[in-house]
Amino acid sequence: MASERERLHNLFPDLDFDPGALREKYRLERDKRIREDGEDQYIEAASEFAHYAHDDPYADPDFDRDALDVEIDVAVIGAGFSGLMAGARLKDRGITDFRIIESGGDFGGTWYWNRYPGAQCDIESYCYLPLLEETGFMPKDKYSYAPEIFDHSKRVAEYFGLYERALFQTRVTEVRWHEEDNRWHVATHRGDDIRARFVVQATGPANRPKLPGIPGIGDFRGHTFHTARWDYEYTGGDHEGGLTKLADKRVAVIGTGCTAIQSVPFLGEHAEKLHVFQRTPSSVDLRGNMPTDEEWYRNLEPGWQRARRENFASVLFGQNVTEDLVADGWTDIARRIGISLMTRKSDEALDMEEVALRAEIADFEKMNEIRGRVDGTVADGETAEALKPWYRQFCKRPTFNDEYLETFNRDNVELIDVSDSRGVERITEKGVVAGGVEYEVDCIIYATGFEITTSAHRRVDFDTVGRGGRSLYEHWADGFRTLHGLCSHGFPNWFTIGINQNGLSPNMTAMFDDQAMHVAYVIDEVKRRGKQVAEVTAEAEDRWVAEIVSLAGTGATAFLEQCTPGYYNREGKGTQGNMQNSPYAPGINAFNALLREWRERGDMDGMELR
Repeated sequence: MASERERLHNLFPDLDFDPGALREKYRLERDKRIREDGEDQYIEAASEFAHYAHDDPYADPDFDRDALDVEIDVAVIGAGFSGLMAGARLKDRGITDFRIIESGGDFGGTWYWNRYPGAQCDIESYCYLPLLEETGFMPKDKYSYAPEIFDHSKRVAEYFGLYERALFQTRVTEVRWHEEDNRWHVATHRGDDIRARFVVQATGPANRPKLPGIPGIGDFRGHTFHTARWDYEYTGGDHEGGLTKLADKRVAVIGTGCTAIQSVPFLGEHAEKLHVFQRTPSSVDLRGNMPTDEEWYRNLEPGWQRARRENFASVLFGQNVTEDLVADGWTDIARRIGISLMTRKSDEALDMEEVALRAEIADFEKMNEIRGRVDGTVADGETAEALKPWYRQFCKRPTFNDEYLETFNRDNVELIDVSDSRGVERITEKGVVAGGVEYEVDCIIYATGFEITTSAHRRVDFDTVGRGGRSLYEHWADGFRTLHGLCSHGFPNWFTIGINQNGLSPNMTAMFDDQAMHVAYVIDEVKRRGKQVAEVTAEAEDRWVAEIVSLAGTGATAFLEQCTPGYYNREGKGTQGNMQNSPYAPGINAFNALLREWRERGDMDGMELR
């Protein structure tokens, strides 16, 4: 049997790096970031920290309304893109007796809350912004900034007449099924009693800010906020910058994920001193944004957006396509792997070890380019080394920005590497301690993202109680239990739109749209057939859970366990024990085809109607 060295030489005769050395470097960098105590590295924005999640600096402080006592067909909980899609697809089917309940002051969800300077979507706008054909809107750029995305959320709501059905600044406190009237009773903090025949829980995967579990986090006496609740009263300026009130302020940023990548350049430009505390550097690729070509856009054929979304998903899934329509940083690595595989001789049998090796080499080459970009941009050698990501491309969500790395050439900006297992040691009344040094600051900004991998109950503020008084989160105590990721046994006429046990894509609005279409179909069919209740059978739920687990396999699990800690692998804790929370392994296009075939059969397989 040929040695790996011989195999590498035969497959990649011009390879100019040592894959074994890179694997070992990746392992060492991963291991030093694993917390030996095994404790959660984040704390919940609750109790004394609840204001980080509940405070709304953008809502009308004088808003008030009378409590509602109403009976409706559908209650949609959440007004982000998943709730928007639910409302739009219900309207498409002629269902109009519904309300959308939202804790924020408007539609938009993540894009209502994320108003930090530089906020931008990393998925191209022609794929990400839903319902472009329906609304006739042309995005300004290939990659939209937050204000345009927020405005489009409002545009969709106006187009489908959703504002008159919205209950803003309203937090749901409980959703409970009442068997005697076959209704869900939705209670809110405003005293509402909303009796809904159906409930669509569209609270989204990124709705609750998370905080780092740093000792002393409550001791700081300066100013502090989370990027999801940016405080422009303190910083001055707006989304485009101009943070002039920071001119005499020492600022600490904790976290270097997508949010920090976009906001740090603005902080570095205006703060007197900026300290960026980094546990793990992000992979920062070129953004390369560009204005939309209006002539190209206006000449697109009907159905172009679905075709483009499906093409994007196919390329990311490693499928051969005749053209990569999106052609950006997301598809670059997948396209390289596909090209590498296509160089095989046509008569060669598929060797899965070779497939994995070619994928790994293509990944190494891409990440070498990412690290080379750091060297070519950051002047200080020590800082440059700390900013280099040593892991596979999709171990963490890749980022794209053309100003972030350059920011560390500023004299007023300092990167503090906290990559050892201790991380930031503590927070004091005056500042942040790392490496035994106290950095006194006036303001701490937490760029630590949202709760995505914590328990489903922790990510929402209310309980959902089904038949027999059983909590949804009790039902899901050992992992999600659903049919198609959308509905569960024991919870009649209840649906959720999310990311578990269904088709997953970085382009989440496409996921939400197709799920919303399916949910709207089921609700419409129940009504059309003159039935009162639709409920997943226990047998169908068991079959779907078993299919999710069997398809998840060990490949993705092994990949993630080798990754640096992050929310993809539950902060380095691995995913083996949580495989039933996995997405549908064949991919989002295959999942959507499965749902389409289910609808076309018309037998409501796996659901009991009564």
